[in-house]
Amino acid sequence: MINQVALTGRLTKEVDLRYTQGGTAVASFTLAVERNFTNAQGERESDFLNCVIWRKSAENFANFTRKGSLVGIEGRLQTRSYDNAQGQRVFITEVVVDNFALLESRATTEARPRGEQSPQQRQQGVQNPGRGNYNRSSQNAAQRPQQANTDPFAHQSAPTIKDEDLPF
Repeated sequence: MINQVALTGRLTKEVDLRYTQGGTAVASFTLAVERNFTNAQGERESDFLNCVIWRKSAENFANFTRKGSLVGIEGRLQTRSYDNAQGQRVFITEVVVDNFALLESRATTEARPRGEQSPQQRQQGVQNPGRGNYNRSSQNAAQRPQQANTDPFAHQSAPTIKDEDLPF
């Protein structure tokens, strides 16, 4: 069986970084992914997909992205369920992210205003040490080779997500 997802889109809000009781980092975010076709009015619509990422990757993702950041993610679909306060079973389908890439320049990302940090981020003292392409690698940022300041995706147009497209 194959359960593989690869998406490119923009973050609809700041990443919500939390920690489990055992101290494991988990971040959740919503990714706006533009559709490849237009609707009857000639406009492109977007899908808003819930995603979750774990451990050090979650901390890196939360530290190095902002609302509106263009990111690529790889992972798998997962469905979970719980009983809400009214006793109804609620099903949630989300992308569990295994790997990510930042798809815009550091300067572009840093030009975006940083939203308010969550209480968990303030409590844990999460800082914004810089930008870069970080994924599941355990290699330190200081050990990473410096790359030329070229954008391999410069020839592609980024999805256009307007505030009125967001569901909140």
